[in-house]
Amino acid sequence: MASNKTAVVTGANNGIGFETALGMARAGYHTVLACRSAEKAEAAMAAMQKKVRKGTFEILIVDLGDFESIRKAASEFRQRHDHLDVLINNAGVLDYGGRTAANGYEVQFMTNHLGHMLLTSLLLDMMPDTPQSRIVSLSSVAHKNGAIRFDDIHCTKPDKPDTAYCQSKLACLLFGDELDRRLKAAGRKLVSLSVHPGGSDSGLFTDMPRAQYYTLKILGPFITHSNKSAAQPALHAALSGTVKGGDYYGPQGLMELRGKVGEAKRAPQAQDADTAARLWTLSEEMIGEPFRLSAR
Repeated sequence: MASNKTAVVTGANNGIGFETALGMARAGYHTVLACRSAEKAEAAMAAMQKKVRKGTFEILIVDLGDFESIRKAASEFRQRHDHLDVLINNAGVLDYGGRTAANGYEVQFMTNHLGHMLLTSLLLDMMPDTPQSRIVSLSSVAHKNGAIRFDDIHCTKPDKPDTAYCQSKLACLLFGDELDRRLKAAGRKLVSLSVHPGGSDSGLFTDMPRAQYYTLKILGPFITHSNKSAAQPALHAALSGTVKGGDYYGPQGLMELRGKVGEAKRAPQAQDADTAARLWTLSEEMIGEPFRLSAR
């Protein structure tokens, strides 16, 4: 019999997302693998079913770089389900090539931040208004090197190769915190939290310059941890009974790259509520519709 608890994990076909989805299934959730590629999602689901034989899974095709794909996926989810308990906004891209998404927006800001913001907005009213309902946003230690470039949001003049990535991950953290503030102001009980996975070879780094990529490959065993370990902050945020809205979790070891899960450190720019509110307004304008905090 399928579980009456449902979780959606974006980017669940590999890396940290795979391990996060697996963890949610092991915790008794019917787990929806929200992925761009049907072929990769099917292979991932088959692998998960071998590991969690009593787990139940399904696939939801969504391209977080395409607003229409997100709207279609949200509509399909609503047709299949009457509620959603946990949404883990895990999917992410790292791109040093200056690519744009289908709508012409910078691909990392679009996929990592805007796409997840729209998906959350479209599914939020399906979430029971209890502290056990969780929205988990994945940031990164890279947010510490980021800034929201309001005068150049698409990073057409980057300072360094990872300027746009760092901005996108700062945006994820600011969004998670601002969402929690707005939920509280609206008297809602459901919880928005943010996490970062530390360091892992999750498949994001293949676009790096070769010298940097191979340096990470060599040093990786000493400074990073497995995808399974990297999934623990998200699973803690999604499942623990001790978390509070607005919390931010990550590994506690050297440079926050590995280790046990605990409260993570925000850079000063991630603690600026005015920046978060300004980003929220800009994001709504870029998406083309207001965020839906209340039921339709």
